[in-house]
Order: sequence, then structure tokens, then C-alpha cells
Amino acid sequence: MAAETDFETGVATDIPTDVDTLTGWGRTAPTLARVIRPRTYEEAAAAVRACGARGSIARGLGRAYGDAAQNAGGSVLDMTGLARIRAIDAEAGLAVCDAGVSLHHLMEVLLPLGWFVPVSPGTRYVTVGGAVGADIHGKNHHVSGSFSRHVVSLDLLTADGRVHTLAPGEPLFDATAGGMGLTGVILSVTLRLLPVESSLMTVDTERADDLDDLMARLTSTDHLYRYSVAWIDLLARGAATGRAVLTRGDHAPYEALPLRARRGPLAFRPGRLPGAPAYVPEGLLGRHTVGAFNELWYRRAPRRSTGRLQRLTSFFHPLDGVPHWNRVYGRGGFVQYQFVVGYGQEETLRRVVRRIASRRCPSFLAVLKRFGESDPGWLSFPLPGWTLALDIPASLSGLGAFLDELDEEVVAAGGRVYLAKDSRLRPELLAAMYPRLADFRELRGRLDPAGVFVSDLSRRLGL
Repeated sequence: MAAETDFETGVATDIPTDVDTLTGWGRTAPTLARVIRPRTYEEAAAAVRACGARGSIARGLGRAYGDAAQNAGGSVLDMTGLARIRAIDAEAGLAVCDAGVSLHHLMEVLLPLGWFVPVSPGTRYVTVGGAVGADIHGKNHHVSGSFSRHVVSLDLLTADGRVHTLAPGEPLFDATAGGMGLTGVILSVTLRLLPVESSLMTVDTERADDLDDLMARLTSTDHLYRYSVAWIDLLARGAATGRAVLTRGDHAPYEALPLRARRGPLAFRPGRLPGAPAYVPEGLLGRHTVGAFNELWYRRAPRRSTGRLQRLTSFFHPLDGVPHWNRVYGRGGFVQYQFVVGYGQEETLRRVVRRIASRRCPSFLAVLKRFGESDPGWLSFPLPGWTLALDIPASLSGLGAFLDELDEEVVAAGGRVYLAKDSRLRPELLAAMYPRLADFRELRGRLDPAGVFVSDLSRRLGL
């Protein structure tokens, strides 16, 4: 049974609050909300009680690409003020931290102790609470699963003011993992960590001539690597359709380090480049410029390179070195589209890649990965199969209708799209994509009958 705690009633009046226009990382569909910044668990509970008729949703660092952490006309709880690492058990490899702690801060603290986060997405600027709410995955899903699989317990503030201490396997935990913040406000998380001997990676890189070549390489050798990802050229056509650069690796052991690196094997030194300008001309990332970039990126990659040492941050989070990189798409923003189809549905993947290439979608951030076993979260995205993610300028003519057609392909193959990146899915497709949707809605209806927790995403999709 989950443990429960009641916060005392009474609404604090000095919680920092303002009104702001919010978007996701894709910078589309801005909406206005009252932003409340609690600094304690008690203030978070008070903010939930005072959220008003339009409800509330928790928000971390704003890296969900779509509208999952927006609430038009209502309240948004900015959880970044709750950012304490409360305990680290360096013997057992456990960390207890507030939901507003970023993965970046965790890495700063944990790496010198010989530990790393068990799952990291393409950015370290996400909060622990957001990582659970979206049940994020990384380059190691085929080995390690998603983030919530490594959560030992979490504390969840529900609409009735209670705090539930939840463990994996309990219905409320499984509804919260991937539940997009709609079951309550995650306050703290106990996380199981990954032991490492250095802050460097040993990396193998190779080029694949086309999509079939890429899938064959991934299928035959992915089990040899902890981390695996392929950048894919979605503008290449003909015999080169789906050509890719495949990058795989693992944490470098101490004995693999050169003498200079052994002086500080666990040093955390993220690089940083100048940020993208506040104004970027519309159309900068068009077919010609992206095509030239893709050609250069593919040609400069080695045909095959093994055992190269690379900074951890360069391997996991190359774009974090460019602050505000999302501005390069211009004021119109961009859509991130990510789907997964199961093993045995490779022809669907081939067909979608051919359609994207024929449509000439200018995407320079496109990656293909393999997923392992499904995760227990009712709305968790991964299922065993192939996942493709791509960024597309939102201004591209006919984009909505084109992505609707791709959705139909994905649903027909038994696949799904990722809610943490979605900004435009048609709600009638959701139940076919997520078989536990009815269970999620039923639990949420019992737990939160007044609809205290709500977001632009939940309204749009009827979650």
C-alpha cells in the first residue's frame, strides 16, 4: 500500500507568482497562464488548492516539445524552485532528490562520486519530475529501459492534498510514469544510479549506405553496446534513402584513459558554444541548407572508427552546448515528430522514410534507435521496435496533413507517437496507440474528479 501524508490546509499568499506566455521547446502554440513558483512542498500543495477553475499542471525546464506543460487560462507550477538533492547513498547507488532537480545538476554532483544517471535523453536540461512524467528514454533503452524503470519510489501530491509514497507496480505509480503530470505533482524521487569509472565514453562510429544496411547493422550488433543511436539523412533519395551515421559506445573504464585523463577521471567538463541569436530569419533551415548540412555531416563521418574517447556531454548532449538552439527554426518554431513501430513492421518504417524523403522535409535532427522491452507505465511510449524522431519547421506547407497521413501508417502497424513531443495528434487515434488509455482515464477520474490537473495537451487529446 502507498503511504499517505496530509498537508495542513491554508493557502500561502507569498508564493512567487506572475503571468506569462508559455510554449514548449518547439515554440509553437503559445498560451497564457498564471505561473506559480513554489519553494517548498507545502507551497506546492497550497498552489494546487488555489489553482482555480482552469486547474494546474507542473512544469520543469520546459523541454517538452509540445503543449504538455502549458495550461491556457489556468495555473502552471514551475517546479524548478524545488531543486534539492536530499540524500545520496554512494554505497548502494541511490539518490533522493526533489522533482525540480535537473539531470545536469545530478551529473555535477554524482560523477565525482563515480555514479551517473541511469537514463539520459538528448538533453540534460530536464528535471527529474519531468523525466518521470514523460518516462523519458535514451540511447540505452534496448539495454536499460526508460527512466521510471530505475525509480525506487516517488512522492506524489494528488488533487485531494495527500502525498502518496509510491513504488513500481502500484497502479498510481504506473499511471504517473509517462502520465504527463496528470495524476498529480511529483515532489521527490528516489533513483537507482549507474556506476561509472570515468566521465569519458569509448565510441564506435560507422556509416550505413541506406536504411536496410542501417537496420541490419543495428539488429546484428546492438546487443554489444550499452548506448546506440543513428543519425539518418531524411533528404537522401534513391539508392541512398535512409543513409546514416551510426554511433555507439559505453562508459570508458579507468584503464582505457590516457595518463593525462587519469588525473581527474571523473571530472565533469561540459563544453559550451555561443547561443543561437534571438532572431533567426524565417526559412533559414530550408531544403537546400539542410541538404547541404546533411551531405557534409554524412561525408565527414568516418567509414568506420572504433574506440575513440569522447566527452560524456558530447556523446549524450551535443546540442546542449548551443544555448537556445531551438531558435534556429525561426519565430514559427518546429514540430518534433517521434513514433515507434514494432519489430516485424520494418516495411512500415521503410515506407515512412521514403515518404519523408519524397516530401523533402528539411530535417537535420533525425535519429533512429531500437527499443527493448515495453515499460510498465500505462502511457509510456516505448515498445519493442524501431523509433524514428525528426524535427520539421512548423511553417512547412501542408505539414499537418502530411503528419496525419504518417499517423495512419503508424496506427495501422500497431505503433504510437510520443506524447512528450506531440503538438498536433488527432485525439481519435490515441486509444489505438495506447491500450491502457481507458485504465488511465478511469483512475484519473476517481483520483481527480474535479479536474484539478489539466494541461493544453490533456484538453486537446481528451486525456
